[in-house]
Parts: sequence; structure tokens; C-alpha cells
Amino acid sequence: MKQLVVATRNTGKLKELEKLLAGLGVSLVSAADFPDFPDVVEDGDTFEANALKKARAAALATGLMALADDSGLVVDALGGAPGVFSARYAGELATDEQNNRKLLSELANTPSSGRNAAFHCVIALCCPDGVCHTFHGKLSGVLLEKARGSEGFGYDPLFLVPEYGKTLAEMALEEKNLISHRGMALKSLKEYLAGAGAV
Repeated sequence: MKQLVVATRNTGKLKELEKLLAGLGVSLVSAADFPDFPDVVEDGDTFEANALKKARAAALATGLMALADDSGLVVDALGGAPGVFSARYAGELATDEQNNRKLLSELANTPSSGRNAAFHCVIALCCPDGVCHTFHGKLSGVLLEKARGSEGFGYDPLFLVPEYGKTLAEMALEEKNLISHRGMALKSLKEYLAGAGAV
């Protein structure tokens, strides 16, 4: 069984990926399995640049095929912000609540008709020889003026998916995974791995 290293120390993310990539004959390992795994500074100005940087570093450090992702919220009325700074919008160690508060404050004078936004995700898959592929996912929605729901994380309570009439925080995880930006990118990755015989 081929090993695939995921450039994360997040065990929750690893479990989620194991479930989504089941049946492909890959065994997932993570940064936590390698004592000398490099810490990568995410200083790219696009999601793709950050995902590629992490996946390349992981492939070089381990000699294994490596997977990394970067994702965030892009708000039209804010010129694309918070974008690559989504996780640290209100500061380097900001909590979800602080990031949401800052977002609401920035949009305080924006009418509901101008609150369009989209979650973007880019997954990078890199081989130790430097060959990389990227997979993209996007989910469009509208930002509310008040949080709704208790599931999910990040900006989920403010992000309404109009076709469902619910925020991402009001959806069960299974429902969210079917339509989410990360779910879409992973679907493309899975199709590639199965079709290319890469594993």
C-alpha cells in the first residue's frame, strides 16, 4: 500500500481525509509521524501558492508523495479579503469569534445585496521529484449580519448557502462535505488519483 503524507498535524483533518480517500489503497501519514518535519511559513499571496509550498516541502522532507491544502473566505465587497489571511484576519492568534467580529465590523455598512462571498480551497499534490498537481473547489454564498447555527468552525455561522436556506453551521457535517469547497477539491483529487493510477 502506497503511503501519502499529509502536511498537517491536525488529527481531525487526517481522519476526515482517510474517510474521503478510502478505497484508493493509500495509507495516510501526517507531519506528526516525522520528527524533523519542516514548519512552513504560509507567506504566499494565493491559496495555490501556500498549498504548493507546503506540499513541496513535505515531499522533499519525507521522500513520499505529499498532500497539502489552503483555503479561506473571499468577500467581494472587501476586495477579496480576508483571503489567504482568513484564519488570522483579526490577528496572528485570533479566535474564530474574533475573526467573525472583525468581518461583521468591516461589512457593517454593506447592504445584504452586496454581501456575496465564496469559500475557496486549493489542494496540492506533490511528488518528491518536484512534479505537482493542484485541485480547486469553490462554494458561493452570502454573509449574514448575525451568526446562525452551532456546527462547523471559522466563518461557517455567517455563511448562508442560498440554495439550502441554511448557513454552513446549520448543516450536518455529511451535508456540508457534499457541497463544501474542500469537499469539491477532494472529489477532483480522488478522481485524479483513481484515474491516473498515481497510487
